[in-house]
Amino acid sequence: MTKILLTGGSGFIAAHILEQLLEAGHQVVTTVRSEEKAQKIRDAHKDLGRDVLDVVIVPDIAREDAFDEVVKTPGLEAVLHTASPFHYKWTDPLTEVVNPAVIGTTGILKALHRSAPSVKRVVITSSFASILDETRLEDPSVVFSERTWNPVTIDDIHRSKPTAYRASKTLAERAAWDFVDSSKPSFDLVTICPPLVLGPVIHHLASLDAINTSNERVVALARGDWKSSVPETGPPFLWIDVRDVALAHLRALERPEAGGGHRLFATAGRFCNAEIAKAARENFPELKDRLPGPEVTGGEYPPADKLFNYDSSETNAILGIDWIPLEKSIVDLIKDIKAFGI
Repeated sequence: MTKILLTGGSGFIAAHILEQLLEAGHQVVTTVRSEEKAQKIRDAHKDLGRDVLDVVIVPDIAREDAFDEVVKTPGLEAVLHTASPFHYKWTDPLTEVVNPAVIGTTGILKALHRSAPSVKRVVITSSFASILDETRLEDPSVVFSERTWNPVTIDDIHRSKPTAYRASKTLAERAAWDFVDSSKPSFDLVTICPPLVLGPVIHHLASLDAINTSNERVVALARGDWKSSVPETGPPFLWIDVRDVALAHLRALERPEAGGGHRLFATAGRFCNAEIAKAARENFPELKDRLPGPEVTGGEYPPADKLFNYDSSETNAILGIDWIPLEKSIVDLIKDIKAFGI
């Protein structure tokens, strides 16, 4: 049994990580932003004492000292840092997106370096956003891999909302590696860089309007918004199921070969909206009146000469995960959505 700090425990990915950590027999201290979120986690695990699951409130991860106290929890051996904003409901990209990502990441690493000598490994949730180059997503000569970096800078954050998000993930991950290189802490660092994350939800939703950003397209499908036309998929045409993202974090934590400064590019492969629509149509005939029929076009892959290439073989060898297929991911998610009355 290992004692692990998990930040952002009520988030889409972190909620799955929490479940898998507990199933594996680990002790977990997890952070959330509010007492309301904390109580929901406690209510979901009423049979567990604080010696197994403790929930700590960290209201503002953009504060330099946000994690100073929680990292002093006795006996911590590892940290999974997932807390970072992913949404487009903001007005100022610097203060609402970039700063929380960068300061939250460097703040926890500095706090661990000062006050948590027992921690031996830190796993940070980054993103394929830190690997891609948005100016070359239609370039088939490009091969994105664990070794490529998004060239975006802080000066680009006002270009668009997707660019601001990509910058936040890139700058935060670079800051993490820079800190490890310069400070030589007692822990080693691993980053997980997933693309679009789909799949079922664990955390409580007040309504489908509160669903995580990456699953919003499937909610729109189930509500009937794709009935007459399947929308464009949008870049980057790569995806992964949330349960596999969680498993990637656990294996990055547990496997010695994941250490030594690895960026892990975890992806199940390519997808497009047309495939999502097909999976829904073939598995939910009761939603026929809302779903696009096989004659409805849109959402297909671009031509091969308009699509980048990728290589995640290094990650696959380290993690050894048999990736969940797209159809299962979509089916399990729509079952969740139907519970809300769709």
